[in-house]
Order: sequence, then C-alpha cells, then structure tokens
Amino acid sequence: MDWSKIDWSEIGIATNDTMMMLGLSALFTFVIGLPIGVLLYLTSKGSLLENRTFNIVISFIVNVLRSFPFIILMIAAIPLTKLLVGTSIGVKGTIPPLVIAAAPFFARLVETALREVDRGIIEAAQSMGAGRFQIVRRVLLPEALPGLIAGITITTVTLVSYTAMSGMVGGGGLGDLAIRYGYQRFQTEVMIATVIILLILVQILQMIGDRLVLYFTRK
Repeated sequence: MDWSKIDWSEIGIATNDTMMMLGLSALFTFVIGLPIGVLLYLTSKGSLLENRTFNIVISFIVNVLRSFPFIILMIAAIPLTKLLVGTSIGVKGTIPPLVIAAAPFFARLVETALREVDRGIIEAAQSMGAGRFQIVRRVLLPEALPGLIAGITITTVTLVSYTAMSGMVGGGGLGDLAIRYGYQRFQTEVMIATVIILLILVQILQMIGDRLVLYFTRK
C-alpha cells in the first residue's frame, strides 16, 4: 500500500467533522435522554410517580425509536432534519437523526442505572421528609452515577459507529471519506486510515469512561 496517496488534510477535516458531530450529538443526547430515563423510572410500577398509562406511552415511543436501524431512521427523518437545521446532509444534517437514534437508547440505560439504586436508601430519604425532586437530585442520581457514566460511555461509543454510518447518505466525517475514497474509488489506504482513527477514538472514549466509573465507584 502506498500511504503517500492519502490526502492527510482531507483526513484531518473529516476527523474534525466526526468529532463535531460526536460532541454535539452526545451533548443533546444526554440532555434529552437523561430526563426521559428518569421519567421512565419514576413512573414505573412501585416508583415515586407511578403512572402506568404515562409509562406505557413513553416506553412505546422509546422502543419504536430504538427499533429503527440508523440508516433507515436517518432517511425517514430527512423532512424533520431540514425543518430543524435547514439541510439533511453534512455535519448539521447528521446531528438531529443521531440524537433521535441515541436519546432513547441512553434513556433506557439511565432507567436501568436508576433501578440499581438500593430502595432502602430511597425509603430512608422519604422517612426524613425529602420531597420527590430532592430524592431524584440528591439520592437517585448521585447513587446511580457510576451506572450513568457507564451508560454515557456506551452511548458515546455507539454514536461513533452512527457517525460512520451517516456517511452512506452524505453525513460527512470519516464515514463519508471512507465510502467516497476507500470504497467507491478503491483507495484501500484511506479506508484503513479511517478505520484506525475510529478504533483509536473508541478506545480512548472507553478507557476514559472505565476510569471514571472506577473512580466514582470507589468514592
């Protein structure tokens, strides 16, 4: 393989686009997914705000969005994406479908993390007169923090693969570069370079997440 054929400036631009897509979509995913996950937990049977009807409706919406393959979801969301950001391609056009795909996934991870909290701690807080909001803010979320960080890590790594898949429909970034040059123009070097960068990115994210989980678990 002739590595001199690679346009490293293109690789740099694509990497920057991928990081921008990843950062913005992760931010919106966590901002939207966290309250949805908390609501899923709070409205479940036996929880603080038990509401079977509300819980069933939210669970149904979350499950429907999670069941869509990302490529299909990205195409189906084109009208909404254009309405929100004015385009369905490039970095801007990729962020809305990334959030739509990842937020329900993260919400389920949040719900699971909250279910791991010892109910005895919640009951103790209630016996001391803590309100529902106080229990969520000062008991549930702090106690579930290691699980929430693990969920954030898993979701972020998943978003990396989604950003790569978005290249199939003009999403930009490393996925788009790999498809246009590595696949369509048979430049194997470009394909390998993009894969290596994505692997390094995933390893770094996973390592940071694992260390944070370990730190807050000990704490």
